[in-house]
Amino acid sequence: MLQTVSSRTNPPRLCFIGFGEAGQAFAGGLLEAGIVEIAAFDTAGTQERVRKPAEHLGVRLADSLEAALAGADFVFSAVTAADSLDAARQVAPHFVSGQVFVDVNSVSPGRKREAAAAFASPGAYLDLAIMAPVHPKRHATPCLVAGEAAERFIAIFAGFGMELGPAGPQIGSATIIKMIRSVMVKGLEALTYECFMAARVAGIDPVILDSLGRSYPGLDWPKVVPYNVSRMLQHGVRRAAEMREVALTLRELGIDPAVTEGVVLQQERLGRLPLQAEPEDGFAMLDAVRAALSGQKPEPS
Repeated sequence: MLQTVSSRTNPPRLCFIGFGEAGQAFAGGLLEAGIVEIAAFDTAGTQERVRKPAEHLGVRLADSLEAALAGADFVFSAVTAADSLDAARQVAPHFVSGQVFVDVNSVSPGRKREAAAAFASPGAYLDLAIMAPVHPKRHATPCLVAGEAAERFIAIFAGFGMELGPAGPQIGSATIIKMIRSVMVKGLEALTYECFMAARVAGIDPVILDSLGRSYPGLDWPKVVPYNVSRMLQHGVRRAAEMREVALTLRELGIDPAVTEGVVLQQERLGRLPLQAEPEDGFAMLDAVRAALSGQKPEPS
């Protein structure tokens, strides 16, 4: 363990800018792990979706950005991809020596380097990439970190249960791994949906399941399909925003993101449907999706 006794007896004070799913998951886990003081600021103000979780967790919900930042050692930025650069630029003028801005947003390496440029000290900015869904592990979800502050951050937070891996000193070195990985992860979700929706409509989904089972015997397709589609229904809007950043990352590398741009469309299309689905719903969720897209009620299965 890299955690020091002094860090345990004098835990760092944290602030979350943006207090949605990721912020709440990390804050809740870190409080249980021994962090004592966490403040948060969200543009939603004191709306119930922010206020209730803050009260339940014991997080101080500040009424201004300045009030949230006051006294914080580490400031976690967990806003939307579209707001990530503005958040960094709004926070930077209020920073004092020793504070670290931890950018957990799913954006391109270029966007993170732009955000880092807002801070006077290179060591004031940390590129952190969350490499898996934040539930159920919350703060213990595997993450990669990059930047001058990475070694210090790992030394402090590893002892609070965070699973952290170094990705190098350069800003963007962590997020580029996440972005390129997402080409496959979110792309497979969209391909799964397209393939099996077509198979369902054609009435040959058992045949396709059998064929793919023989071609890819390591994948449990009857479980993979509903899981992937349910992820799109639950998180498609947020995944679409991330995939726009993935497309930007590919362009920064000189690669045409033709397939990724199609994934953006499918993720957002399903994410905007008024459907709640769990993997246990099985292939029936494809019927529900088809009905929702056509504005009809699904036939009983």
